Amino acid sequence: MGPVLLNRLTDLSAERGEPLAVQLYRDLLGAIRSGSLPSAARLPSSRVAAAELGLSRNTVNSAYDLLKAEGAVTVRPGAAPEVAELPVAAALPVLPVPATALSARGMGWAAGGRERSRSAIMAPGQPDEALFPRDEWARLLRRVARQGHGGAFGYEHYRGLPRLREVLARRLAADRGMVVSADQILITPGAQASLTLLALTLAERGDRALIEDPGYAGARNAFRGAGLVMETLPVDDDGANPAGASDARLIYLTPANQYPFGKRMSLARREAVIARARACDGLIIEDDYDSEFLWQGRQLAALLVQAPERVLTLGTAAKALMPGLRLGWIVAPKALASALADAQRNLGLAVNVHAQAAFADMIDEGRYRAQLMRIARIYGERGRAFAMALRAVPGVRAEDPAGGVQLAVHLRDAATEAAAVGALNAAGFGVAPLSSYCLGPPRSGLVAGFAEATPERVARFVMVLRQALVQAKSDL
Repeated sequence: MGPVLLNRLTDLSAERGEPLAVQLYRDLLGAIRSGSLPSAARLPSSRVAAAELGLSRNTVNSAYDLLKAEGAVTVRPGAAPEVAELPVAAALPVLPVPATALSARGMGWAAGGRERSRSAIMAPGQPDEALFPRDEWARLLRRVARQGHGGAFGYEHYRGLPRLREVLARRLAADRGMVVSADQILITPGAQASLTLLALTLAERGDRALIEDPGYAGARNAFRGAGLVMETLPVDDDGANPAGASDARLIYLTPANQYPFGKRMSLARREAVIARARACDGLIIEDDYDSEFLWQGRQLAALLVQAPERVLTLGTAAKALMPGLRLGWIVAPKALASALADAQRNLGLAVNVHAQAAFADMIDEGRYRAQLMRIARIYGERGRAFAMALRAVPGVRAEDPAGGVQLAVHLRDAATEAAAVGALNAAGFGVAPLSSYCLGPPRSGLVAGFAEATPERVARFVMVLRQALVQAKSDL
């Protein structure tokens, strides 16, 4: 093969992102496999090829060595490389590229994506990053990074550092009335990971799950991905109503602060749900996602306190600190905790050791409680101010929040909802349509976070909302 042909077969460039020897090897191998370089054809010597291509002889020799290792050429001492006779591959039918490579199960897990713009503000459940204790967290991380962590730096304690589980058990007893052992606690990467673990391990595909309506989309996604059949529990001022509900393997609730309406479940409803679970041998998943933030009335004990054998309680540091830390936990009945920990390991749902150790120190030193008290006061003031400003807009109904960091804003109809959500999100806010939280008949409105609701942002939010509603009315 002459040098002109060699030059035509190669288009070497540093911009291709691979070493030049690898590029030359790939191009020549492609030519051999396609038949452009037939069997027994001789390649130029490394000297000739290097001169033709403007490469070093070492580069060309490296490419030839790769071809030899592949069995594509034979090299004899003192002779130029010769193209080997390669087996002829059987002709395969050309199949169209599938629309998706996901399985049916994978499609279930991928459904209901909730990605948000990084620049969106006042999104539901979003805390204020400006209130994150950066210096304190950095100090804690520096300290634990210098410490040894024994087997936890390998594959031990997948369910969470023993010390973190111990301090969490003490905190949950003091703050939520839960008398549990450290062995009942699993540290997870957050509420969604906890829900995924429980949906996959506590129910069979086709089992029924009862879920609040409107309710948390993350729970719906976890149950859908696990192949469960969902039935809705309507929500009113007393929380989720289990009256008339079917028997179910799982019952998902947010009793301390219903998401997204912010209602607390009454004692009668709590007892009815527990009775339902016991009657059908079901389990209750209690999402205690932001019970730390209470703006009205007295805090209720966790549902787990009433039925420790039936309730699994989920918690998270996402609102008190930040979601990006990926710190959550499950409190499980004693009979389930060990098996769930084994499943957690097999699913790879572990949390960074340094983050766990720093969080344990933060709780143990009282700094986590101090952080909660500081931001709770600020968030409470912002929530009440936000609701008051919204009530000044004609056609809007918004109650002062009883807890949490988001507010349900009720609007007249679907057209009004679409106009409001579209205008607000175009203005940089991250609101969600209230109808998207519904599995049953949709309710019109929007859900907005108020943790980031500074006076300036509230004024702009209300202005955009007012203009959107006026425009929607004129379009009728």
